[in-house]
Amino acid sequence: MKFEVKSEILGFENIKEVELKEVDDLFSTLRSSTGDKISFTLVNPHKLREYNFDISISSETLLDIKEDKDLMVYNILVLQSPLDESKINFQAPLIFNKANMTVVQEVLGIQKYPNYGFDESLKTFTS
Repeated sequence: MKFEVKSEILGFENIKEVELKEVDDLFSTLRSSTGDKISFTLVNPHKLREYNFDISISSETLLDIKEDKDLMVYNILVLQSPLDESKINFQAPLIFNKANMTVVQEVLGIQKYPNYGFDESLKTFTS
């Protein structure tokens, strides 16, 4: 599925369109559709832990959210070897709106969400 990037992905400001491919219930890949062929591994946080946050008004507006059922949330996974040493960024989720094929990255803030880290180990949730 191709999505229009409505706000910058941190560190990858030139990416304007991405393609999301589900690998399984836990993992997905995200690739830039144009220009540099940049790829991310994503993880579905809801398969690992309770994960809730408030979507900012600016993200709601950019995504033009009508119904929550149209939303998907993923977190970027920095792959390591072995896999269970990989790090998850719970502080900057990607929010996808399937209804209009748009995506934003929401930066949560450690003060408001202290239980969500920038580099939590995958093994914390899988062992």
